[in-house]
Amino acid sequence: MSDLTPRGTSAAPAPADGDNRYKAVQAKLDKLGKAMDDATLELEGLRRSMQANANDAGDMAQDIANAMLDPKFVQLTRAVETALDGATREVRTLCDTAQETADLTHQTRRTHSKLYGALDDIRSNRRERTPKPGFFNR
Repeated sequence: MSDLTPRGTSAAPAPADGDNRYKAVQAKLDKLGKAMDDATLELEGLRRSMQANANDAGDMAQDIANAMLDPKFVQLTRAVETALDGATREVRTLCDTAQETADLTHQTRRTHSKLYGALDDIRSNRRERTPKPGFFNR
């Protein structure tokens, strides 16, 4: 069974703090993207497992019917199959959403790098200290 939290990390992929420096934002976006990629893989594994269980329940319902047992057991087993099929579809939707979020996160990281990477290089390699934002607005 899958626990759906990224392994080896806390539940939060990146701290929600006020550190908006270029490298910190890049690190947070990278960590979020990796966490969403991991979640996508975990969800896909869960979906496959649930689909296999639904198929097994369908086969079992047929076996119960062939054994001429009480029809209520066939109905109950078919209900389990139906429930697992529905849950499998919903996990697939969640998996697709996680993948879309991961893709958008990676795209955002690239865009952020394109927009602010050169500025960070200039500011990082300068000997003089740079004034804080808003300094010249006095």
